[in-house]
Order: sequence, then structure tokens, then C-alpha cells
Amino acid sequence: MLVALGVCAVVALVLAVQAAGPALRGRVAALRARLTLGAQEDVEAYDPGRERRAESRARELLRSCVNDEEWAMYCDLGFLRVWGASGAASTADDGLPPYAYVIYPHRPIVAFVPQTGRLLGEYCVDFPDRERPFGSTRLPASDDVLAKWLALTADEHALLESSNLHLAGRQLDPDAVRADLAAVGRWERERIDQRRRDAGSVPAP
Repeated sequence: MLVALGVCAVVALVLAVQAAGPALRGRVAALRARLTLGAQEDVEAYDPGRERRAESRARELLRSCVNDEEWAMYCDLGFLRVWGASGAASTADDGLPPYAYVIYPHRPIVAFVPQTGRLLGEYCVDFPDRERPFGSTRLPASDDVLAKWLALTADEHALLESSNLHLAGRQLDPDAVRADLAAVGRWERERIDQRRRDAGSVPAP
């Protein structure tokens, strides 16, 4: 069973980590403003374009919060990879943190081992939009990704403790997740190769 965390709870969670710095607090304020704006829209009649506009605004907000690489990954692959913060200080010999997460829209967060691709588990958490009078109560896909990203990067332990942990494969096909991880590897290698080609095309001073 998914743990229902309201939008207000998300904001309260992130605001509780004031030590995270003004940049993160600014992002949280932007998310809260985005949700407030959605709640203030005209609801006298159902607007079939409302979902599309909400997702467009959500993508703009997500773009303003994540870095360029994360945004490119989301645009190209449809999900985000977030490095685990708890073990960031004790990386492996290859420089990678001991664990990381895959954030999908409206699906469990998947923890995995970057060095081997071994899946560690699924963290089920839900961020419903309780302000919507019509249609689905789910946040727009990009807002759902952003809410998970904010919670993970602001207070990883709090999010994990408030979620339901399941073994890998409970809701998501493990082979599909492994295929996504392989896609991330190919995506990163292509970007590295492209940067090398771009660097080689620049004439020496």
C-alpha cells in the first residue's frame, strides 16, 4: 500500500531542513507557488487542456531545479538518477557512491548498486494533488518527479522512513529497470564521447 503524503507534508518536510541552504529553499518555494497556482485555476468547467498546461508548468519548474545533466537525462530517458547521500563520503574504488536511486513519475523509487546494477528495493511513496476538483488526483508527472527529487536530496532518511519498502520486482519488472540502468550507461558514454569530439573540434589557441 502506498503511503499518501500530501503536498503540504512535502513542503513541510523540505522546509524542516533549513540547513540545506537558500538555493534549495528557493526551489521549495517555487514548488509551493506552482501547486498554489494550480489550486487557484478556474474550476467552473472541466478544461481538457488543463492537464497539458499543468505538465508544461511542471516541466519548467523541474528544469529550474535540477542541473543540466539531470534535465537532459529526464528529457532523453524519462526518469532521473539520484546518487545516495548517506554513503557519499565512502565511495568505491571507481569513485561511484555505494548506492543510487531511479526516480520514475508515479512509480516506486528504485534503489540500486551503481557498480553492479544490483537492485536493492522499491520505495513506494505517493504525492497526491488534493486540490484538483476534476479527473485524477495525481500530480503532473514532472511534479511527482520533482517532489521525490526534493525529498531525497533534502532529507533522504525521512523520505525512506515514511515510505513502504518492498523487494525489487514487487511492482516494477526488474528486467525493465535493469534495461533502464543500461540505457543510462549508454547515455553517459555517448555524452562523454560527444564532449571529447567537441573538444577536439576546437582549434588550439
